[in-house]
Amino acid sequence: MIKFNSDYMEGAHPRILQRLAEINFDKISGYGLDCYCDMAREKILGACEAPDARVNFLVGGTQTNAIVIDSILRHNEGVVSPATGHICTHEAGAIEACGHKVLPMACKEGKISAQALDRYLNEVTSEECGMEHVVEPRMVYISNPTEYGTIYKYSELCEIREVCNKYELMLYVDGARLGYALAAPDNDVTLPDLARLCDVFYIGGTKVGALFGEAVVILNKDIKMSRGLIKNRGALLAKGWLLGVQFDTLFTDNLYVEIAKNGVDQAMRLRKAIEEKGYPIYLESTTNQQFVVLEDSKAAELAKCVGFNIIEKTDANHSVVRFVTSWATTDEQVDALISCL
Repeated sequence: MIKFNSDYMEGAHPRILQRLAEINFDKISGYGLDCYCDMAREKILGACEAPDARVNFLVGGTQTNAIVIDSILRHNEGVVSPATGHICTHEAGAIEACGHKVLPMACKEGKISAQALDRYLNEVTSEECGMEHVVEPRMVYISNPTEYGTIYKYSELCEIREVCNKYELMLYVDGARLGYALAAPDNDVTLPDLARLCDVFYIGGTKVGALFGEAVVILNKDIKMSRGLIKNRGALLAKGWLLGVQFDTLFTDNLYVEIAKNGVDQAMRLRKAIEEKGYPIYLESTTNQQFVVLEDSKAAELAKCVGFNIIEKTDANHSVVRFVTSWATTDEQVDALISCL
């Protein structure tokens, strides 16, 4: 069976495995206090054009979201998120478990607009609400790309930043699949742009060529994401150099974006074939996630030879299914899926 369920199903890019093998028997300091983490931080900050920012390395996305949000919010403060955001849907209440409420708001194709955000915040912060009685919004969380494979344009991020400034909220971008956004053909947002517009964001490695790992880039000096808090949350990796080596490799010779481009290119090949075969595309995604409407009987037939996800029902007899390519997807795998279709 060929599998297009997600983009974390393969191991790691060969260059990462080679470097790990080369230093496997070296004695390396633990907990991220090593030369490899230092080199990775320097390269990431260089790519972001943000020499004064800080970088922390964590293992996975849910862990990262929980710790970033917990390091910023007080117990009476919440985080505004698109209703389809990962912290709302697929993190098993990790944010709430830290004592912070997720405040979902309506979105379109995974994205929130600045105008809708302004209306929402104006309503929930009005005097009639009595702020001492309700959870106070303190942060806005978005994903780029979103859970529906859509991306934010530079102008959209600037507008959201202005709204955050108006209400004195911090802006946090979940970059679990950031490489695929950066490699999208219609993308106009760069890492330096994110560094200028965000208070904090993270660069996802787990889904973009690493065995595991996320790099948190902290721009706002008021954010106190201490090593003590990371340790308290069980997230201070003893063999922290494993994270440093991986990100140092991914940020050498632009490898991170180059391998993400393969995932996007393969998704575009797949999308073209899907359209040629007459299947309805559910929404416009230019990244590595493609969403298609299938008859339920066709989806059941296809599931016998292809792994994919059913996302939602459109009516009694049709569903939206998701195919996900990755940095490691091959021409042969896409050709096999096209043949099955």
